Amino acid sequence: MKKLIFLLFITQTISAQIIHLSGTPYERGVQHGKQLKPQIAEVFTKWKASLHQDSGKDASEVIKTFLESTRFLNSIQTWTPDIYEEIKGIADGSGQSLEDVFAFNLIDEYWAHLDRVKNENQEKNKCTAVGVAKSSDQPTIVAQNVDIDNYMQGYQVLLHIQGDKQTPEQYIMSCAGFLGFAGMNKNLSLVINALTDVNSSVEGLPVTFVFRGILSKKTAQEALDFVHYVQHATGQNYLIGTNKEVYTFEASANRVEEFNPHKRKLVYHTNHSLVNEDIKPWRVETRKKMLDGSRKANSNTRLAGVHKFLEKFENKLTAENIKDILRSKEDPIFPICVPYREGGGAFTFSSVVFTLGKDPSAEVTYGEPDKNDYQKHYFKK
Repeated sequence: MKKLIFLLFITQTISAQIIHLSGTPYERGVQHGKQLKPQIAEVFTKWKASLHQDSGKDASEVIKTFLESTRFLNSIQTWTPDIYEEIKGIADGSGQSLEDVFAFNLIDEYWAHLDRVKNENQEKNKCTAVGVAKSSDQPTIVAQNVDIDNYMQGYQVLLHIQGDKQTPEQYIMSCAGFLGFAGMNKNLSLVINALTDVNSSVEGLPVTFVFRGILSKKTAQEALDFVHYVQHATGQNYLIGTNKEVYTFEASANRVEEFNPHKRKLVYHTNHSLVNEDIKPWRVETRKKMLDGSRKANSNTRLAGVHKFLEKFENKLTAENIKDILRSKEDPIFPICVPYREGGGAFTFSSVVFTLGKDPSAEVTYGEPDKNDYQKHYFKK
């Protein structure tokens, strides 16, 4: 007889920070900057302290060296000039320098920069994602734990772009001063996972700009095309839900490969490439060991945890049992839900569940989902 295990999660609802943005991209940025001016100043101070602690150098010098080593602006102006206008608006609204706001939004590119400079394993084991396509019983669901650096704790914000003729209405989970980590519009949903083992480039379109470029598309096909025709600066997995299917694309500097184990009905991902072979030379052996299981690392342990839950649910996922996956701390060393610890490297900053269909909704937590309630937000009728 099978044993039944009941898990009790005691959660709370903490005061949510939501800001509503409208107008031109620059105007939206100014609104963001002005409404969150104190929070942006605080998180930038903590970010710069982190840069100093990691490098032993003045943060301004680190930022300057990093930006001078890249050539992202040409790609940004080619594919997402409106998003750069939003960056300018955040800077003007918050009183922070444009260079600082731009660099703050290049988190993945900074990790890639360190990897290029040091040729060492800059593993960023952050984010666990799951997507299940529309069925006869329910609409498409895309979900993720957004794991990010400790210094962002307390600066969670849900951006609500109200939309107009040019821009679809969007909900975007983010941090004060940042363009966003996970989001949706009425026709598609998107979560992203860092892939630090694949090749990057000092050119191409940075991750946050790809992310926001996808979300700005009014149709699913435009979004799927966008992933393939832009040049990618940094390794990232893009998990996209449409009203019919779910997709996951592993993007590197030189190629985009689809991970499609279940005919676009079910997808999942963590932080190592599963099908993209455009691997950094110094990461080839490490990745090989992660794929064959001979090296127990954070990313492949969390992926195995997802597989275990999928077997338990027999691949029939609902929003509620997806939340069970995202609340899991079953593995004490590499849990899917990462607890916040003082002095720790990263934690589950937010958990998101995006549901499409006739009445699309964005459910988000402000912190770990086993301790904080999901708060649901709907689109305008």
